[in-house]
Amino acid sequence: MSDQPTISAELRDTSGTGPARATRRSGYIPGVVYGADTESLSIAVERDVLGREAHQASFFSHLYKLKVGGKTLDVLARDLQLHPVTDAIMHVDFLAVKADAMIAVNVAVVFLNEDECPGLSRGGVINIVRHEVELMCPANAIPEQIELDLAGLDIGDSIHISAVPLPDGVTPTIDDRDFTIATIAAPTVQEEVAEGEGEDGIEGEAGEGAEGEGDGGDEDGKDGDS
Repeated sequence: MSDQPTISAELRDTSGTGPARATRRSGYIPGVVYGADTESLSIAVERDVLGREAHQASFFSHLYKLKVGGKTLDVLARDLQLHPVTDAIMHVDFLAVKADAMIAVNVAVVFLNEDECPGLSRGGVINIVRHEVELMCPANAIPEQIELDLAGLDIGDSIHISAVPLPDGVTPTIDDRDFTIATIAAPTVQEEVAEGEGEDGIEGEAGEGAEGEGDGGDEDGKDGDS
């Protein structure tokens, strides 16, 4: 695992809607830290710092060092509350964990060697069943991503979790079946309609309808005036 990123936060003395709004007006995002035999802490994180981290794909699977109130905690981001219209971050939840604790984390799936996949070369497409896979792993050894090698796969082939190499001590939370992560599906063939026939048919109907409506409109108008 790469070096742990660090986030600094400030303690908040009060909670509630009013203080949370004041925190956001000051350029910080309110949040809470809970877990790991630690009393729940109300915190505030600088908006720009949190925004930069939250936009990373691995935000929810990164173990962060959170510096707050003179202490340093190992934490995982567990929830982000966003504004329903602007998608601005409104609140963040962190789970404090012990570095060697076993936890369940969703890890993103990435695909390698697409240019070496015969199925894709023949017009097939990747049918992604799971964009993320939930893994049970040590908090200090969370994989950055799961890599699926597409080299040599043809149309109709599937990739199951058993074919994915995982680090030592890391296992899928679903352990009772060899579930599918992705397949190479056949291309979708759509029936084409001759453009000439479609356009002629539409134009002919529109022309007749327009003339009929025009004649009827004039007659109705004259009747109405008399």
